[in-house]
Amino acid sequence: MINRRNFLIQTGKAVGAAGVFGNTAWWFSRSRATRSIHSTFSLKDYSVSEAIDLPGLGITKGTNPEELVHRSIDAIGGIERFVNPGDVVLIKPDAAFARPPSLAATTNPDVVRAVVKLCVRAGAKRTIVTDHPIHSFERCFERNGIGQAVMDAKGELWIPSTSDFHRVDLGGWVLGSELVYAQPLIEATKLIGIPTAKVHTLCGASLAMKNWYGLLGEGRNRLHQEIHTAIADLCQAFQSTLIVLDATRLLLRNGPTGGSPSDVVEGHTVCCGTDPVAIDTYGSELLQMRKFCHYLSLAEERSLGVTDWRSLYPKEIIL
Repeated sequence: MINRRNFLIQTGKAVGAAGVFGNTAWWFSRSRATRSIHSTFSLKDYSVSEAIDLPGLGITKGTNPEELVHRSIDAIGGIERFVNPGDVVLIKPDAAFARPPSLAATTNPDVVRAVVKLCVRAGAKRTIVTDHPIHSFERCFERNGIGQAVMDAKGELWIPSTSDFHRVDLGGWVLGSELVYAQPLIEATKLIGIPTAKVHTLCGASLAMKNWYGLLGEGRNRLHQEIHTAIADLCQAFQSTLIVLDATRLLLRNGPTGGSPSDVVEGHTVCCGTDPVAIDTYGSELLQMRKFCHYLSLAEERSLGVTDWRSLYPKEIIL
């Protein structure tokens, strides 16, 4: 049976002539035998050591998404600080909905493309991009443009299958032993989150911490009852290598799904760093939703980051 890597290679060749989603080569076979769910285990810590001589955040403003990504990451040490030759990098964008990029309900594909390119250039053995979206994976990654962006950048798309979900101990107050889309996490040596900046009717704003919600399995809607605690739990469980906040567009109304171009304003910003609390506080202020994001103080109380993002001495780079 063709393995995932060979499938993606063949898909990449096929799409060059026919378009990424123009034929059935895109659809990953789900006929392989399903492994039994593993007994409960804990996630890796993918974080890198702190660099006390560098800014804690890289914030860049301008109109070219790729340049924004490059300059923001360079401000905090460059991609080489986070990705080493031979790494298996897992990138988690917000690809939850089958929405076009203009509606800003999902991560800007230009930002995803730029991050994938940097990881490939840094010598990553594999650069995998995935999500467990609300709608079908194929439809989401076609409509939101992320699938094509990954192919353009020579990354890999990992399409979820039943055998990729395992029971994981997340060790939270609400999130305990949960079914998690864990197989790509098991194989990865580095973890990068690329959330988009958008309002959310239940928690004020969906940003870096909420982005990990997309790696949970069935029954995750139950977490809406204690959404702020659940988001803090996600922050505690997913110790990522790097976060690249896509604020190139801001979804200011009707989040998280959006629906109209009038809900969106241009943000022209990318914010990078390793402190999810600081990044989410900064993003919530861009969205003017800071006072509604109670999970920020909950996460800070657990020493998962700081809400005073200015204390990380960021200086905005204006392009």
